[in-house]
Amino acid sequence: MIDFEIPADIKALRATVAAFIDEHVLPAEAEVGHRPFLDIVAEVRKEARRQGLWCPFVPKEYGGMGLGHLANAIVQIEVARSFTFLGAWALNCMGPQDATMLTLISHGNEVQKEKYLRPVVEGELRLCFSMTERAAGADATGIRTTAVRDGDTWVLNGEKWFSSGASHSDVALVMAKTAEDGPRHKRFTTFLVELPADGYRIVRDIPVMNEPFEPAFEGESTMGHAEVLIENLVVPHENILGGVGEGFSMGQHRLGYGRLRHGMWSLAKAQAALDMAAKRALERETFGKPLADRQGVQFMIADCAEQLYVSRLMILHIAYKMERGLDMRQENSIAKNYVAHMLHNVIDTAIQIHGSLGYTLDTPLAHWYTEARQQRLVDGPDEVHQWRIGRNVLKAFERDGTTALATGGDLF
Repeated sequence: MIDFEIPADIKALRATVAAFIDEHVLPAEAEVGHRPFLDIVAEVRKEARRQGLWCPFVPKEYGGMGLGHLANAIVQIEVARSFTFLGAWALNCMGPQDATMLTLISHGNEVQKEKYLRPVVEGELRLCFSMTERAAGADATGIRTTAVRDGDTWVLNGEKWFSSGASHSDVALVMAKTAEDGPRHKRFTTFLVELPADGYRIVRDIPVMNEPFEPAFEGESTMGHAEVLIENLVVPHENILGGVGEGFSMGQHRLGYGRLRHGMWSLAKAQAALDMAAKRALERETFGKPLADRQGVQFMIADCAEQLYVSRLMILHIAYKMERGLDMRQENSIAKNYVAHMLHNVIDTAIQIHGSLGYTLDTPLAHWYTEARQQRLVDGPDEVHQWRIGRNVLKAFERDGTTALATGGDLF
């Protein structure tokens, strides 16, 4: 039997998280922009911890809730109803910190977990991941930052681009090339770098479409996607994470979770946008009839409903495969692309149904629209995923004589 019923304990947890978001996060969210953000975060975190809502995906032995992937997916959909990401900050599961915590859990040794992971889970430290470079872009094997061993230390030189959160992080995971020869995917290593550090210089936070160019309050940083210059950065050998040559696989590991989290948050935002579109269509009259009576508008809403439905199934299937340790790389790439376009299309439709009001800042739709555009770039641009998807479909046919296993055929 195929069972789509969510277990009773996960339903109860979802209700608890939903009540926390409704009663504590959303009222506090109204204060964002009027008070320092981190002050608001501290207040909602206190209540979250009192209720035991903390680091949902982190094992209990390290201070988290120890949820499996399905339970976490359900929780994240509720968390994402906070559109300033205050919900994620409240539960200490905001990106990119969440995926970086998982990297430490999976690849850190016991000393590193004690020194870095536990304080991060406690909310005492913040992490960032310095992998992306201008020259390499979506090709992680094109990284040019180098690390040369010098006795018990390594000396790193290069640059990083879009190190999200680096400007207000205490530790950076820096990926660098440690070998010129050998298998391409084994030439890179990840280093734990304590910040601030001589040799790790933040050049600037790069202005992006969906974030203010300047923080609302003096001394407070925006999310920040930092441009970083690395010059003669000395890192102890003991600060290697996961072993020499394991940097690429580690980067892919964290991106897998990040793509799932982006999908969960996109579902919540798209649902809110469609709700707004339906409300507007029912309330607004044009030429003497409700906008909702127009067949063209009904078709627009129907398209959004179809895309949301497919997206929900994709996310739940990926969570299922992750929970069982199954290979879900193909499904992850398909879902990453589909859900990113779904979010863009649903918000665009909601703007269209709102008319000129949707183009103003009197609703959140315009801000969501610019934010949604990044989903087709972050964690790999559309084209890279499409290339991989298509290549895997062809490989499946060569291997099996059918493309089924590259198109979800393991379901039936």
